[in-house]
Amino acid sequence: MKRELGDGLYAEAKKYYVGGACAGARYSPTLGRPLYIIKADGPYLFDLDGNRYLDFHLSSGATLIGHNNRQVKQALIKALDMGYFCNYDTSFHVELAELICASVPSAEKVRLANSGTEAVIWALRLARAVSGRSKIIKFEGHFHGMHELTYFNCHTKLPEIPKNGEIPLIPDSPGIPLEMAAAVIVLPFNEPELFRSCLSRHKGEIAAVIMEPIMYNAGCILPDREFMQVVREETAKAGTILIFDEVLSGFRMGLGGGQEYLGITPDLTTLAKALGGSGIPIAAIAGKEFVMKELNPDGKTIVSGTYSGHLLKVLGALAALKVLRSPGFYDHINTIAGRLYDGIAEIIHRQGIKAVVQGLGARFTIYFGLDRSPVMDYRYVVNNFSLPMYKRFLREAVERGLYFHDSGSTTTPNHFGFSHAHSVADIDETLQKMDEIFKAL
Repeated sequence: MKRELGDGLYAEAKKYYVGGACAGARYSPTLGRPLYIIKADGPYLFDLDGNRYLDFHLSSGATLIGHNNRQVKQALIKALDMGYFCNYDTSFHVELAELICASVPSAEKVRLANSGTEAVIWALRLARAVSGRSKIIKFEGHFHGMHELTYFNCHTKLPEIPKNGEIPLIPDSPGIPLEMAAAVIVLPFNEPELFRSCLSRHKGEIAAVIMEPIMYNAGCILPDREFMQVVREETAKAGTILIFDEVLSGFRMGLGGGQEYLGITPDLTTLAKALGGSGIPIAAIAGKEFVMKELNPDGKTIVSGTYSGHLLKVLGALAALKVLRSPGFYDHINTIAGRLYDGIAEIIHRQGIKAVVQGLGARFTIYFGLDRSPVMDYRYVVNNFSLPMYKRFLREAVERGLYFHDSGSTTTPNHFGFSHAHSVADIDETLQKMDEIFKAL
């Protein structure tokens, strides 16, 4: 791989950006700098030095339909021709909300936002307003944005779990006041009895339970269906708002996301990433009317923003949703998923590598150091995950033109994925290179 131009640009970038990157996670330890792209098209990235990569990062999951999608590009051009204005509504805003409600089981009403983090913050505010309570329950290893309300015990050390199941809170970043932890309870995932006892012990105190229905932010840890059913039943009894954070799982394995896959409907859902389909920066809160009606202007809970529902974002997301809803879209996703995951699993077995590949829909990971599947236990992952082997895999992959993003030292692997633009031929090329990579490992 050629590197000279990219290395030169990085030297210049360090003069102006902290760490030489416009966002902290944009820096790749594998490369020793960010990946500088000059073009993205379909499943491919092309960097400043002319290298081509098959992209399995896909904008952290925001590019489900592929880069440079024709329908989305035409929609953006239309928005430019209309004046690319913000802070005004159009008929397209109504059409987008209609499609969200037709796709997501919990969506009876919608409020647009700008990012997944913003949608989570607003959903928690709304849940607290509706319930009249302040405390929230989240689960160890679940990620809900880099903000003070929930950024605890996502990728930290593992403290001992007390008998009552309430895990000592550890902030994921300096600068988060411990006073914020007073309103947060962290529990182990997939432990129904610990959940029941916690909700009973804090009767009348819990405003919301927020969770990833599919734990993609720790790679791809699957939920126990009995546990999920308990969470739904017990929150309903307690008058606690159940929030599914589907920023990553939304639209990933079907139009209805994780809630459709599990057959469990939450009260509120946060959406982002795949809602924009091809990297369009848009998010939403979607929920049942009894909760959503408390938003202003009908209710008293204030949730708004100058750039919420920007015309460029709305038209881009509307085009992306129409692609997602097109005939055969998820048939192709499932075909590619089966070919890729089965192929990697066969290579792992044949090469004698201690690892497990696990994916659902268009998002997956490889758990190096694990030998049990399905993977459903976060602590099992953290205690057995081989970071050195994972780092070697990332280096070998990028040298062969497969881009799996490296976000730095971590307790679990990144989530990876493919797009609808990935073809069977692309997957076959990937598997051929994977064979070489695992042989090298």
